[in-house]
Amino acid sequence: MASLTTPSRASGPAGYDVEAVRREFPALAQAVNGHPLIYLDNAATTQKPRVVLAALRQYYERDCANIHRSIHTLGERATEAYEHARRVTQRFLGAGSAREIVFTAGATAGLNLIAQTFGRMQVGPGDEILVTAMEHHSNIVPWQMLGQEKGARLVAAPISDAGELIWEEFERRLTPRTRLLAITHVSNALGTINPLRRLIAAAHAQKIPVVVDGAQAVAHLPVNVAELDCDFYVFSGHKIYAPTGVGVLYGKSEWLERMPPWQGGGDMIRSVSFEATSYNRVPYKFEAGTPNIAGVIALAAALDFALQLGLEASAAHEERLRQLATERLKSIPRLRLIGEAREKVGVLSFVLAGIHPHDVSTLLDQQGIAVRAGHHCAQPLMDRFGVPATSRASLAAYNTAAEIEALAAGIAQVQEMMS
Repeated sequence: MASLTTPSRASGPAGYDVEAVRREFPALAQAVNGHPLIYLDNAATTQKPRVVLAALRQYYERDCANIHRSIHTLGERATEAYEHARRVTQRFLGAGSAREIVFTAGATAGLNLIAQTFGRMQVGPGDEILVTAMEHHSNIVPWQMLGQEKGARLVAAPISDAGELIWEEFERRLTPRTRLLAITHVSNALGTINPLRRLIAAAHAQKIPVVVDGAQAVAHLPVNVAELDCDFYVFSGHKIYAPTGVGVLYGKSEWLERMPPWQGGGDMIRSVSFEATSYNRVPYKFEAGTPNIAGVIALAAALDFALQLGLEASAAHEERLRQLATERLKSIPRLRLIGEAREKVGVLSFVLAGIHPHDVSTLLDQQGIAVRAGHHCAQPLMDRFGVPATSRASLAAYNTAAEIEALAAGIAQVQEMMS
């Protein structure tokens, strides 16, 4: 891969060459509806760099075999690549051991796994599970299902008009009945960065374990689970340049050892008879069946790519773009930004007076600009702000200032067309 740190006129922070970054993503070179693609839907999924596509090709063209089963050469190569990905992920998250890394189908699968194993151990009748008003449905529904099964109650800590957690209200909801805190690191609809260390410390002071939904954080912020001291952390690979259908669940070893398996099948067992089954060791007891081998291998390539890019450098670049986008969008008449937290990543949700977000997205798409429209799987959050949906522009390491200017001009054009 070419150097991504050579300065150029397109650079943002010193040494960050966004044009070099863009050249690593083939999809960005295309035209959409007769216009150069401006891809601003990165909170939904990111585009994929050449190294990730190459990793997929190598597995399917050269090393395609099942893992942990075969002793032939292809099987051994595939197994080593898969387990190498576990070690890469461990380092990426700052986990203490590769045994603490479980591969899943995504953040949603990870949250459901925790709810159906750890949650069933932890939660009982009359207990409470604490979340926030800014959670994605994936960090609401599994806990509701668990609560319905166990006779427990879901409690949501409120947020301010700026989209920030109200600390006093959060503390008030940490009670002796709270058995679990499940919280997003970064809001997918607002971009708000939650103060995780403070939240986790407050929960742990009352011996409350903490589950973190990191789907929107890992591509934009350095994450160290040991320093955060969270009990669980989940994310989806496709939010950080990896393929869809692969994700990660980090869990502290002491919890993973105590948790029962979630699914039964091959590779999660030591031995099986009709009388009894003994389970494999951690983390394999949570990885039943043939996994997404190619996806996991490509995930490692994506994480290595993000590290080479430099999460701090790319975050500084994205922050410069976010500030520019905020300034440009706030200057547009009849545009309302939803969520203006002091600490946030490059997610800009907005509504235009008199124009439905779906129409905004459709008309921007005609200009080659891809943004998201809808409730963003955060309907309680939309209710909090009194809107059924928003338009959402979300940034990645490959976006540019010129694209932000095009977005602002495109929105103005939408207003003209709909007036």
